[in-house]
Amino acid sequence: MGAAYAKCFDPSGARYGVPTYPWRLAPDGLCTRRQLRARGLRPGGQPIAAQVMRINRRTGGPRVAFLYREELAKPVRPMTSRKWGALALAMLARRTCPACGLDVGYCIPTSLGMCGLCLSTSPDHAA
Repeated sequence: MGAAYAKCFDPSGARYGVPTYPWRLAPDGLCTRRQLRARGLRPGGQPIAAQVMRINRRTGGPRVAFLYREELAKPVRPMTSRKWGALALAMLARRTCPACGLDVGYCIPTSLGMCGLCLSTSPDHAA
């Protein structure tokens, strides 16, 4: 057993407080949030059942993903018409240039703060 594997293997939960497994070696029936979402489920308020861990080679620190029980997960709530409307307004605000007020058809980068046309005509950013 490798040293990195040994640091990440604690099925009793004595070392980390919750059962810990090495990356990709969690038992069946435990899923991450993304895996639940891909199956049309959500954690639904249940506590964390376990975690998977791997040692990051770059920083030396651990990377952790929490696991939830699939049988206790609840179905994802459907989008209502008001949620769809709020999402559409939020995306419209991200596409609207604050300088010219036009919907440019793409999300304006927050680092620039304006559309490409306004950026090219702006005296501050002119090359």
